[in-house]
Amino acid sequence: MIRHPRRIRLAHLPTPLEPLVRLTAELGGPEIWLKRDDMTGTVLSGNKIRKLEFALAEAVARHAKVIITVGGIQSNHCRATAFACARLGLECHLVLRGTQPGPPDGNFLLDHLAGARLTHLPAEEYSTRRPEVVAELTAQYAREGKKAYYIPVGASNAIGAWGYVRAYEELLVQCSKRGFQPDHIVSATGSGGTTAGLLAGAALPGHHRAQIHGVIVCDDVPTFERDIRTILDDMSRRWHIDLSPEHTPINLIDGYIGEGYAIPYDAELEAIRMLARTEGYLLDPVYTGKAFYGLMEEIRKGRFRKTDKIVFIHTGGMFGIFPQRGAFGFPEAPAGGEPPLPESKR
Repeated sequence: MIRHPRRIRLAHLPTPLEPLVRLTAELGGPEIWLKRDDMTGTVLSGNKIRKLEFALAEAVARHAKVIITVGGIQSNHCRATAFACARLGLECHLVLRGTQPGPPDGNFLLDHLAGARLTHLPAEEYSTRRPEVVAELTAQYAREGKKAYYIPVGASNAIGAWGYVRAYEELLVQCSKRGFQPDHIVSATGSGGTTAGLLAGAALPGHHRAQIHGVIVCDDVPTFERDIRTILDDMSRRWHIDLSPEHTPINLIDGYIGEGYAIPYDAELEAIRMLARTEGYLLDPVYTGKAFYGLMEEIRKGRFRKTDKIVFIHTGGMFGIFPQRGAFGFPEAPAGGEPPLPESKR
């Protein structure tokens, strides 16, 4: 047995595992299940919480008083970190890509409510100067007598990935109770830590080995192959486990990014509507919408057998849907009145 690092309990676990019966029937197979990691909490929701349980435990063990992390304006990870820090009595400083886009909304509104300190960087400066800015903030807090602990984007590093080693073990128990073993596990890949953790979980001795697939929602395949392999190599060194390429083949699915990160497109938005209307579950337009659309398209293309059992990891992100409300094209209310009824309601 591999001894896990220490964690702080923040998530509501285990999250449910639910069958998508009507969608499976509509697609004609394979059998699709939804792992509800959108239900890890309320404001502490989504896949980031599992990673933060381990990252923040390490920060507390190192006597940190301030957590510094980075991400986009609508970062689920930054929002989750801000609320986790509030829960634990830690200060939180967020370095965000982009300037404030008008009144706070979505995750950005919640960052403010949680009391996080904010540093905004233009996109180009964020790409080129982020490590320098983090170092400056760390030194600034040190002068104030406060030790800072840095968590990379998405908590996607060796310690954070343990959140999805644990999730993999949790999932196997749930699948066994439901009378099956998963053939494939699919999730969005946006910083690599969730995919790395699932790969590590599948590679550990005694575990059933499902095939792990990451649907990339930004960047490109070579970038994620490098980033995920770096995380796995770091885990191997720190905890003396075999996560070599032979044991952890990286399977990435490309072609569903659209025009870029957090830019929704019509087919993805239709997939979000379809799951909401068919099964009553909500996806987001940044991560899970693109990944789930990618899964359905790959099923249609024949990547999976009709008899396979697939688990889709719902990594959360519901707060990110509200700043993109305009993309769905629903009618707005006229000034001083109610919006017109859809044809089906007239």
